[in-house]
Amino acid sequence: GKSTLARALVGAWPARSGDVRIDGAALTQWPADALGQHIGYLPQDALLFDGTIGENIARLEPDPDPIAVVAAARAAGVHEMILRMEQGYATRVGEGGSALPGGQRQRIALARALYGNPVLVVMDEPNANLDAAGETALIEAIGLLRAARRAVVVMAHRRNVLTACNRVLVLNEGRQSAFGPPEKVLKSERIADKEATHGHRIA
Repeated sequence: GKSTLARALVGAWPARSGDVRIDGAALTQWPADALGQHIGYLPQDALLFDGTIGENIARLEPDPDPIAVVAAARAAGVHEMILRMEQGYATRVGEGGSALPGGQRQRIALARALYGNPVLVVMDEPNANLDAAGETALIEAIGLLRAARRAVVVMAHRRNVLTACNRVLVLNEGRQSAFGPPEKVLKSERIADKEATHGHRIA
């Protein structure tokens, strides 16, 4: 249910019941073009547009601000990685980002999600294809977003990234099974995992 929740939060899928609200207004009350400027979304399958790295980060805007593009790349921790490429921000990524390894594609998609300094950023399995350096950059990016008082929602199975969050929600078959500070929730979940391997269930 985590990917379904992510899509509902950004308005990609309509909520079956209830509302998702930004500044008190339901997503359905926002004009689509205005809403997109305030939301960053990193889906689980982070596909890129067939264009350059710079164009992808700028979400294919016709006349993007290059300073904003670099700022998003820096926030995602990929600026130096991009500069090491022969053509830098002008590097073409291919259809869906096929010219790049999965980890690089994921990190550039994160920069795209951060472009324009959105107030809400939703990430679905953002560390799925990252190595240790990429995961460290991701955790730092989440910290910067929180320091800037941005709302960040992270869906993840790999738990390292959850240490950067101030609350953790555990979903079990679409229902809440735990919610609270990460150190408390993750500790209880580790106990539950251990008990489950021995054939026991904790109620």
